[in-house]
Amino acid sequence: MEYKACGDSRLLLLSSRHSLGLALRRVKNMKDEIKEKLFVKAKEAQKNAYVPYSEFPLGAAVLTEDGSIYNGANIENSAYGLTNCAERSAIFSAVSAGNKKIEALLLLSSTENPVTPCGACRQVINEFADGEIEIVMMTEQGKELSKSNQELLPGAFSDKSMEKNI
Repeated sequence: MEYKACGDSRLLLLSSRHSLGLALRRVKNMKDEIKEKLFVKAKEAQKNAYVPYSEFPLGAAVLTEDGSIYNGANIENSAYGLTNCAERSAIFSAVSAGNKKIEALLLLSSTENPVTPCGACRQVINEFADGEIEIVMMTEQGKELSKSNQELLPGAFSDKSMEKNI
């Protein structure tokens, strides 16, 4: 799947090069239509990234179980530990709106190769993932990498990790 902006950044041209090859619970081989919507929303968010220190803007979009799409950008702070990544911004927007289950996530970068979510984001993705979900990491030029949340963070800590033996 290759995405290229044409004039108006909201208009995208699509050319299919390969299938995603992931069999997931609800978003099986993410449909081009869904991926295009997520790409557009992630691109909108990326434009709003607040990155005065790293100059590394990222945008993310999540699809929730009711079909809604929420986006987020990375927001830096001079106290670096208070920085919020694009993925968590998008997920927290969804949760704040009452949608606590995500079914897919797209992360957009302006780098040569796709970037993967950081460790903290991987844990947050697993917290709100509705089972195994697809994570698509894309560049503005259309390079992409698709993995499931379980591939990105095998053996993730979860609510089941805290179950007590009685």
